[in-house]
Amino acid sequence: MESAASLDFVREAVAEDLRAAGPGARVVTRFPPEPNGYLHIGHAKAICLDFGVARELGGVCHLRLDDTNPVKETQAYVDQIMRDIRWLGFEWGDKLFHASDYFEQLYTWAQQLIRAGLAYVDELDADQMRDYRGTLTEPGRESPWRNRPAEESLDLFARMRAGEFPDGSRTLRAKIDMASGNINMRDPVMYRIRKATHQRTGDTWCIYPMYDWAHGQSDSIEGVTHSLCTLEYEDHRPLYDWYLQSLGIYRPRQIEFARLNLNYTVMSKRKLLALVEGRHVAEWDDPRMPTLAGLRRRGYTPESIRDFCARVGVAKKANVIDVAVLEHAVREDLNRRAQRALAVLRPLKVVIENYPEGQVEHLTAVNNPEDPSAGTRALPFSRELFIEREDFMEEPPKKFFRLSPGNEVRLRYAYILKCERVVKNEAGEVVELRCTVDLESLSGATAQRRVKGTVHWVSAAHARDAELRLYDRLFASESPESHDDWIADLNPASLEVLQGCKVEASLAAAEAGAGFQFERQGYFCADPDSTPEAPVFNRTVTLKDAWARMQARA
Repeated sequence: MESAASLDFVREAVAEDLRAAGPGARVVTRFPPEPNGYLHIGHAKAICLDFGVARELGGVCHLRLDDTNPVKETQAYVDQIMRDIRWLGFEWGDKLFHASDYFEQLYTWAQQLIRAGLAYVDELDADQMRDYRGTLTEPGRESPWRNRPAEESLDLFARMRAGEFPDGSRTLRAKIDMASGNINMRDPVMYRIRKATHQRTGDTWCIYPMYDWAHGQSDSIEGVTHSLCTLEYEDHRPLYDWYLQSLGIYRPRQIEFARLNLNYTVMSKRKLLALVEGRHVAEWDDPRMPTLAGLRRRGYTPESIRDFCARVGVAKKANVIDVAVLEHAVREDLNRRAQRALAVLRPLKVVIENYPEGQVEHLTAVNNPEDPSAGTRALPFSRELFIEREDFMEEPPKKFFRLSPGNEVRLRYAYILKCERVVKNEAGEVVELRCTVDLESLSGATAQRRVKGTVHWVSAAHARDAELRLYDRLFASESPESHDDWIADLNPASLEVLQGCKVEASLAAAEAGAGFQFERQGYFCADPDSTPEAPVFNRTVTLKDAWARMQARA
């Protein structure tokens, strides 16, 4: 069956261009992130499209770091971007580029536009420039320096490069049309003075190109055939075309698509940085963050993210995707690949009075019912166990099919358990259950006997203490950015840390990132903080799948 990804309008347009170009034509795309933060789930859609289109059509995708703002960019961000793209499953081979590779050529082209009377050095400051620009309903006004002689602008531009002027005192602007209905065409800034050390070029430059000036020319230099951009760049396309046409150089085809937006989160790198700097999250890779590093630490797999991107598809119209669709994708993937394990989050001790003291029995548990090749493992069973505290009620309501005084439940992979007595502390709190098991209910005469409830457990003597971190949505409302104070919409219950949880002993040796389904609890993965002496697990997602149920009803 043909995949949904192959049917989107971008792929159809690129394929048609290749057919029209004839034999030997090759598609060249690029992914051009700014190294001023971590990549997030929205970038994953662009990565899957840019690299995916090239891969599917026998072409190549470049990775180009748009390093034009040294004030906000670092090599650490560059390294993380490359790490995230590789983790997602894509490679660029020897096609790694930087906008800074082209700084000298961009400077030469800027001089060409000045000589042609199509660019000038301006002395308006940022506030004045904003005032002169006009509004959506009113045309802008020409700068007093707009018509200065080309030779004067060339001299000033060279002196800007030489560092003679302070930051903000001069800019180089394109001379286009201050009355244009497209504000991007109202004499946009091409260069600004920024005396900051660049992570690649050091202090060689103190003037830096604006993104809109570097973008199209970088694509042209690299021979990009298709520049795939999100919709906010549609109004910038006339400017890119103007630059390329004015320079008389090759022009790639730009195609815009809707960016990925998720509810219950923010996707602006500026706002994500504010969360980090304001210590509202631990770091960029906090598992509550929509960054690829955060999702990876939470236990999301690259396969699930690629599947999610394929599910949401590529459209022209902007929309907001329910985060439940992303959660559904990782559930489906982990259901197939995650090993099952038993973990008790809030332990309640059980003593089996008719089971011999000191005896240990090893029972067989299935590692993954979806994958027979995953095999089985041995679970130690002993006189003292831990069960989940919420699996017991002293005075249960109707249809409570778990443990209560005089009631029976099946222990997962083990015997039928009956509660005989309840032990309480001085405060009247239940601290221990005295129980018996039907010793014939595992493989004996009553092995087929059925009871309504099944609960999970761990052997008290063999379990390991672990810290479990339960993550929920970072924001309380579906549209946090619709609030004037979006920080105030942070969900105070987005993280719950449970100490003293009881897990199977083998889990203590789990490598960081290893994923498990803790039966009846959800999907978890070992955190990088985890050690054999102090295991730590993050909850990736719960077992309940609201999106799948909604789809089934539809």
